[in-house]
Amino acid sequence: MSLAAIVAIVVIAVLVAALAFYLIWVIVILRRLTDTLGKVSFGVAAIAYRVAPIGPVVTEINGDLTAVAGALEDLGADLVSLRPAHAY
Repeated sequence: MSLAAIVAIVVIAVLVAALAFYLIWVIVILRRLTDTLGKVSFGVAAIAYRVAPIGPVVTEINGDLTAVAGALEDLGADLVSLRPAHAY
């Protein structure tokens, strides 16, 4: 075998080894990411479970605030009608 063929085989072997190293490193990173995403998903599910009772309370508060907003609009209309015409 010629020297050029040996050098080519060595270079190809180094390139394949480097590619294998980086692919294995990517696998390790993706496995860590999968673990972290699993923990985040579990945390979000726990938060959703803990705040589930808030939904009906917020609906009730929104209904009360709608009534208050209507009363304030009526009060504003009454105040506008009581204002003298020449007021600045």
